[in-house]
Amino acid sequence: MSTRFRMATNPWRLRLARPGLRWLLGLGLFLGLQASRSAAFYLPGLAPVNFCEASRETATCKSTVALFVNRLDSVESVLPYEYNTFDFCKDSEKRNPSENLGQVLFGERISSSPYKFPFNRTGTCIKVCVKSYDTANDDQEKKLAFLRKGIRLNYQHHWIIDNMPVIWCRNTGDGTKCCTPGFPIGCFITKSGESKHACLIHPEFNKSNIYFLFNHVDITIAYHEDSGRNGGFARLVSARLEPQSYKHSGEGRLACNGPPMEIPEEHTEKFNVTYTYSVQFEENKSIKWASRWDYILDSMPHTNIQWLSIMNSFVIILFLSGMVAIIILRTLHRDIIRYNEMSSSEDAQEDFGWKLLHGDVFRPPRSRMLLSVFLGQGTQVLIMTFITLLLACLGFLSPSNRGALMTCAVVLWVLLGTPAGYVSARMYKTLKGVKWKTNFLLTALLCPGVVFADLFFMNVILWVEGSSAAISFGTLIGILAMWCGISVPLTFVGAYFGAKKKFRFPVCTNQIPRHIPQQSFFTKPLFGIMIGGILPFGCVFIQLFLILNSIWSHQMYFMFGFLFLVFIILLITCSEAAVLLCYFYLCAEDYHWWWRAFFTSSFTAVYLLIYTVHYFFTKLQITGTASAILYFGYTMVMVLIFFLFTGTVGFFSCFWFIIKIYSVVKVD
Repeated sequence: MSTRFRMATNPWRLRLARPGLRWLLGLGLFLGLQASRSAAFYLPGLAPVNFCEASRETATCKSTVALFVNRLDSVESVLPYEYNTFDFCKDSEKRNPSENLGQVLFGERISSSPYKFPFNRTGTCIKVCVKSYDTANDDQEKKLAFLRKGIRLNYQHHWIIDNMPVIWCRNTGDGTKCCTPGFPIGCFITKSGESKHACLIHPEFNKSNIYFLFNHVDITIAYHEDSGRNGGFARLVSARLEPQSYKHSGEGRLACNGPPMEIPEEHTEKFNVTYTYSVQFEENKSIKWASRWDYILDSMPHTNIQWLSIMNSFVIILFLSGMVAIIILRTLHRDIIRYNEMSSSEDAQEDFGWKLLHGDVFRPPRSRMLLSVFLGQGTQVLIMTFITLLLACLGFLSPSNRGALMTCAVVLWVLLGTPAGYVSARMYKTLKGVKWKTNFLLTALLCPGVVFADLFFMNVILWVEGSSAAISFGTLIGILAMWCGISVPLTFVGAYFGAKKKFRFPVCTNQIPRHIPQQSFFTKPLFGIMIGGILPFGCVFIQLFLILNSIWSHQMYFMFGFLFLVFIILLITCSEAAVLLCYFYLCAEDYHWWWRAFFTSSFTAVYLLIYTVHYFFTKLQITGTASAILYFGYTMVMVLIFFLFTGTVGFFSCFWFIIKIYSVVKVD
């Protein structure tokens, strides 16, 4: 694998007055510049393939450019379908490239196609195949009805040449150019004459209640030739196409012009559809093979909104950091000095606030088993997310390496069972729990079981609908084997060692609980929890919008440097918000902070859920009950993961904070 890095600076070596904030700023500048300047940093290519003309073909040089097809998807339906599900031209020698775990889970079924082009040879209006449809034939009628459905729901082709997505560029109404890594099957004009989707940019499509099929493509392939280093071999650097619709009058007279290919809503006559293509090659010396993905990224959303998100997050961090600094450096420090200088019991009785709770602040909470399980699972998800995003922002999990992101996440989750079991068992032991075996089983089975049950239910729907995203029974058994055969034993190992240790508290707990005074509205749990989740969500909602576009609107996401930076900002914001509100609870003489520390930051997941509901009704055009169920089913998995790791971050921040402040207090 060839990987290209452009190291502009090294923020880890900065020596600054405030190392934490400056380190974060330096890291953000570094990753942001890499995101905006160098696509190769994020998208390292695989091993290059050399092409040459047929007369010069060798073992290291191919003379034929093969086109592969991926699944078809739609912004109006969550159900993707394989290319061969539709009645398109099929390859007589079907070949499927090897698939990794991520591709299987995402339902990416890449297969060969009958489109094969001799390198550097122009072809005009070349026939691929002919499809016939007759209403008297039930099988052909079903295929035609499914094709109409695909056009009506705006299903998109996704073609691949030399591991590059073939893009379609078109002019928008405001004069800008929009490029997408896919093109539609066709377009549809309703009975009322309303043009849908691609029909808007083709004025010749003007008949009501008619489907127009794109049965011809004009393909342009650009290559870069370096005669000195590569011995005259060429490497492909871009692939574009323009879909067209032509009603060919006959197989012997293919002119690729004239009226469009129409498919009426209701027909009684037999008709044929001829699929054709034209291809041309052009040399482009300005694009190097290492940066050939740049032309795709140029059509993606610009980085301005990313910088706006980063600056917004930095403002929130500065605000919270200022508040925490005031508490720790002024109020808290002053209180600790005054408390430790007391010489009489009368002075101690005059004190108030968090200093009076040293005998109750470490009293075990209710449902300590469930809290420990959540913390163990949250630790597992947190480490998995951190490593995955770090590898992604370094370019090892780029979109050019299809399925690598999901494969890495799943493998890491399986291998990180040990820290999950260790954290859960040790916290449960600290909270004076005695059923460590039950704790181990819940840690290994509860949250993963919920996710597996949800995904299995979603998979049943995909099976019923015949979608390519449906996971085979054998794959499900394999995932179950990885879970029970690797993750569960590793969780047991961690729980075994974690159950032998516990966290040491700096003060002892009284036998009789202290009375909690009447709380005001602002110090009650619900208000603080709701406020605590707003600020972390404000740091991530712009990135969340782009991620949702990538998942449900099928846009390519490549800004992993920004995403990693926002992830770090999210962790800092969750920590500071939880510590700040925890201090206010203690000052109000309320020592029930355990679950509040977890829920304060994990409530961000509730705002995430609300935003996904808003996104579904305002941004998406999804139709059908099955698609809606799938959307919210997958969303619940994402919300659960977010809930676990944000709550874990907030809890351990408060846990460390409380241990620190009570460890410096002198208690007789």
